[in-house]
Amino acid sequence: MNKLKHFVKAYGEWIKHLLAPLGPWGMLAFAAVDGSFLGMPLDAIFVSYVYHDRARFLLYVLMGAVGSALGSIVFYVIGYMGGEMLLRKRLSPARFERIHASFDKHEFWALMFPAMLPPPTPFKAVVLAAAAFEMNFGHFLVAIFAGRFIRFLIEALLTLWFGPGIVAMTANVFSHHLFLVLSIVGELIAAYFIWRMMKRRVRKKKSAAAKAALRRENSNRAD
Repeated sequence: MNKLKHFVKAYGEWIKHLLAPLGPWGMLAFAAVDGSFLGMPLDAIFVSYVYHDRARFLLYVLMGAVGSALGSIVFYVIGYMGGEMLLRKRLSPARFERIHASFDKHEFWALMFPAMLPPPTPFKAVVLAAAAFEMNFGHFLVAIFAGRFIRFLIEALLTLWFGPGIVAMTANVFSHHLFLVLSIVGELIAAYFIWRMMKRRVRKKKSAAAKAALRRENSNRAD
């Protein structure tokens, strides 16, 4: 096991040394590798690129988001071919059904929001679940791209405003208070959907009232 860990670490360092000089294309490659089979210290790499090349920070954001989406295709294929069986082995039946229900109702948001969150969010497990539940492939790519784009944009702006240390501090908060952060995010998401539902109801009521008023006006004219 120690030899395997040493090999993975050495391989990761070799990839970093190989891709680092490539600039934005290196960020694309790093994100693709991280999203596919080998976890990389992606946030630290991204922050380093942005900090030393501030003028092109949006390009790094775009490349990181595209690379993450492309790299996740590997997990999509694995999940689509046998992911449901893997999930059933690892999860209790009740939890499996809850996750399945969340993807049935809001599959795009169920993938996009985890894509926005930094480690230690178990994002690859969510990707496997999305594929196992046969999420539309185009929606799959767009959800990961959108989530990662927002995540990298926030990290880039924090780096430009406060320096690279603020991103490491934020990641430390996530790593030590993951469940608290996820519960807050969940509550915000629930509040957002409730707000949208209430707004839709108010709009329907206004539309119904306007139609009723128009019918009364037409009736009065007819009389």
